Amino acid sequence: LPIKKKPRTFYSAEQLGELEKMFQEDHYPDNEKRREIAAVVGVTPQRILVWFQNRRAKWRKLEKLSMKGNRKYPTSSA
Repeated sequence: LPIKKKPRTFYSAEQLGELEKMFQEDHYPDNEKRREIAAVVGVTPQRILVWFQNRRAKWRKLEKLSMKGNRKYPTSSA
């Protein structure tokens, strides 16, 4: 039997704004905090869990790219 994938969740601009604000406060919200965020945003705590996992992956990727960019053009100490 093929595994049924959950349909993609689309977030409104307001929901994304709220999620981004929460992400700035804490990259690893606990179970209780995820439930609170889910209530505010209007999705399930499981969707919040996945959103934060994906957002942390994006954050790490951006951090890695910025580090690579900094090495490419080193600033002179003189």
